[in-house]
Amino acid sequence: MLMFAVIVASSGLLLMIERGILAEMKPLPLHPPGREGTAWRGKAPKPGGLSLRAGDADLQVRQDVRNRTLRAVCGQPGMPRDPWDLPVGQRRTLLRHIVLAGVLDSVDVRLKMDHRSDLVFLADLRPEEIRYRLQHYFKFLFVRDPLERLLSAYRNKFGEIREYQQRYGAEIVRRYRAGAGPSPAGDDVTFPEFLRYLVDEDPERMNEHWMPVYHLCQPCAVHYDFVGSYERLEADANQVLEWVRAPPHVRFPARQAWYRPASPESLHYHLCSAPRALLQDVLPKYILDFSLFAYPLPNVTKEACQQ
Repeated sequence: MLMFAVIVASSGLLLMIERGILAEMKPLPLHPPGREGTAWRGKAPKPGGLSLRAGDADLQVRQDVRNRTLRAVCGQPGMPRDPWDLPVGQRRTLLRHIVLAGVLDSVDVRLKMDHRSDLVFLADLRPEEIRYRLQHYFKFLFVRDPLERLLSAYRNKFGEIREYQQRYGAEIVRRYRAGAGPSPAGDDVTFPEFLRYLVDEDPERMNEHWMPVYHLCQPCAVHYDFVGSYERLEADANQVLEWVRAPPHVRFPARQAWYRPASPESLHYHLCSAPRALLQDVLPKYILDFSLFAYPLPNVTKEACQQ
């Protein structure tokens, strides 16, 4: 069975690509011979029809909630049923972010992960090839608490990557900081400044690292067989490898020693330090990510922030 994935949800999924896990799988031919029963010809299970490891009740409950919510939202009139129901710009964004295969050199060094280099995307294929893969490939994505994802993007992109500081950080400082000067470095963007930038941005035109997952991954237009969670990254990734019958030697790689994820305490601090009115303006842009993927809205009441 073959698989592809959207690469925006977590660095862990990128680690799968780096170690060549996706590249281990040979691509299906566009028109395969009519042989049944072979591993690569196996039919992908329907969403919600996957068997889980015994005792994993938490995963089952979360998947059931997500599947029910997705069915309810995506079943509404006017919602897209496949990528060709999307406006051209949205379809282009989607197809440019669904990975079929790829490999990077190492997970053991600090590097700027180039999400384009040596990766094969659906957008690289002809329409009939895209349709075939959407119908026959095992499709999965990994999601994360929307605000934790934003904080992680803020810390990584504006704290470590010069290209983002120059391209986005400098513009944010010019827009939202009084007396910033004509040529700010962009390496000292504050979290509230980043949130103000998000409020003013069109969600469909955002950078992939802070674009709402609903707009980026289009879960109504693409019927994902599995939606994994960053919070259970290793367990969910291993579950995917089991479902796609990956070879025994293929393992989900360990997280780099230098990686420091955004902790609940750090998220709580940043949210409570931001103006409450600003958070109220940001949340509606990500409300579908909260509701579709069963994440609770943050508690930033005065009482909660004093704890």
